[in-house]
Amino acid sequence: MIKINLPVLLAERGIKVADVDRQIDISRSTLYRMYNNDVIKVDLDALDKLCKLLNCTPGDLILYEDDDQTDAVKKEPTN
Repeated sequence: MIKINLPVLLAERGIKVADVDRQIDISRSTLYRMYNNDVIKVDLDALDKLCKLLNCTPGDLILYEDDDQTDAVKKEPTN
C-alpha cells in the first residue's frame, strides 16, 4: 500500500494544512485529498510544490508499506 506522509511531515515542521493551502498554488481538493490519504493518483506538480515547501524528497512524502507485512502484523495474536 502506498501512503502519503503529509500529515506527519507537517506536524514535524509545525505547519498547518491551512497554511500550506495559502502558501502554494495547488487545488484545495488535491491538497486535502493528499492530507487525508485519499489519493488514487499523484499530481506531480503538487508533489513538486510540496517537496519544495517542506524541503523534502518525494520519498519522504510517499511511503510504501507491503500489504502482506501489514496483514501479518494485524493477524498476530495478542496476549
